[in-house]
Amino acid sequence: MRVGLVCLMFTTAVIAAGWLFMGNPVPVPQSPMGVSEKLYCISYAPFRGTQTPFDPNTSIPAAQIEADLIQLSKLTDCVRIYAVDQGLEHVVPIAARLGLKVLQGFWISNNAAKTRIQFEAAVEIANRYPDTVRAIVVGNEVLLRGDMSAPDLAAMIRAMKARVKVPVTYADVWEFWLRSPDVAAAVDFVTIHILPYWEDFPIAAKHAGAHVDAIRRQVAAAFAGKEVIIGEVGWPSAGRMREGALPSPANQALVIQDVLALAKRDNVKVNVIEAFDQPWKRALEGVVGGHWGLFDDADHKAKFTFGQPVSNHPHWLMQAAGGIAFAVLVFGAAYFGRSGEPTFAQWLAVTGNAIAGGGLIGLSVANLPIESLYVSGWVRSLAFLTVAVLSPLALSVAVMRGIALPRFSRIIGPADDRVTDRLTLLVGVILMATMLLALIVALGLVFDPRYRDFPFAPLTAAVVPLLMNSVVVPRPSGARGAAEISAAAVLAASVPYIVLNETFANWQALWVATMLAALAVTLVRVRDARG
Repeated sequence: MRVGLVCLMFTTAVIAAGWLFMGNPVPVPQSPMGVSEKLYCISYAPFRGTQTPFDPNTSIPAAQIEADLIQLSKLTDCVRIYAVDQGLEHVVPIAARLGLKVLQGFWISNNAAKTRIQFEAAVEIANRYPDTVRAIVVGNEVLLRGDMSAPDLAAMIRAMKARVKVPVTYADVWEFWLRSPDVAAAVDFVTIHILPYWEDFPIAAKHAGAHVDAIRRQVAAAFAGKEVIIGEVGWPSAGRMREGALPSPANQALVIQDVLALAKRDNVKVNVIEAFDQPWKRALEGVVGGHWGLFDDADHKAKFTFGQPVSNHPHWLMQAAGGIAFAVLVFGAAYFGRSGEPTFAQWLAVTGNAIAGGGLIGLSVANLPIESLYVSGWVRSLAFLTVAVLSPLALSVAVMRGIALPRFSRIIGPADDRVTDRLTLLVGVILMATMLLALIVALGLVFDPRYRDFPFAPLTAAVVPLLMNSVVVPRPSGARGAAEISAAAVLAASVPYIVLNETFANWQALWVATMLAALAVTLVRVRDARG
């Protein structure tokens, strides 16, 4: 009992220290802008919650847009919009009343009829509100998507210039400008997108500002006769890492500050993406797509304030308390479920289980709504959370009772060969569920990795107790199972690909790969548990 109490105290200290480290506020630099200065412009989409432009019946009411623009007018003199329908036609009239400028875009798609409607609507708005429309943006990343050829796009730009008196531009990722000099020749000024997170070779947040500066200078040198403005630059506050590029509120603040400082130094016009989080973008880009806003979607609260420290885990105290409570529950289950006097090795196993479960349960719960999209996403996330909760509890009792991991055949095989002990049955079900979830993760990261998240928190809480059991509890003699060996082979084969594809700079990928390898080892060690 004394050993157990010491282990519990150690576990509590580890969980508290871990959350203190993660939740400790990160200093945010002072704003490079003066007290009375505002952002040159900021991308604005009016969709909230379940509102989505994918639904053709969506139409955002003018009152909602006006409330947004009133809030944004304290931060910027201008908003950039990308279309002229679904309520966005209200933006310019409202902006005119509020004294805001608008970079008015219209959406070009591979549907010529819809594109023509957008074109004509943009012409009408620009001619009715020439003092409000700062410029017309003829399409957004059209060349990137391949919706129109460069010659046709240049022709449409010239057609727009013939119909309006305001400046006309086009916006795309910087590489496509360098490939399309004819388009550059047609516009009044060049509008480039530089998103360090999404680069083919992602840029870490601390280097993002310098990267943006270097790319802008490269494009400006290529088009010396044109003004070059940055039409999109920003950083996500949540989502998966891409190599060394980590989304977080602190990194978002760092990147925005660095870019604005460079822009002020060189008198460069910068449009920040974006005003508010847009949950609908998760369907296109995964979790990270919905978290580029300077304000969150839930209550339109600012994610950071220049000059004030920001925590990447603002609720860390509650998460730490919940994790410690869960660890106490794990130790309690182990103690009251024991059979005989526990050995030091058994207490060590319980300690590992409690640290893995208690230390990560708060993160698993917090990520549940963020990483869940559609019914399938919620089912997967809830299944992960379930095994993350059950595994430390059930496997700690199993360790104390000396119950080894059963083969799958003893759980779902012939009725007369199945285990009858309820705890052994539960342990087997947890092992099978964890294996299936891990296979989904591994195969997704191998065959379709770009927008896949790394569920390292619930995966760790589920896998560590299984590994502890396979190491501490004596294994029965007997043959290994074909299903277990096959699953272990798939997991083991995925590990090197994931690591090499995501690179060693991506600690989230390394963490998940380590857990996949640990589960593979665990599955290989499972033997026939028959007496």
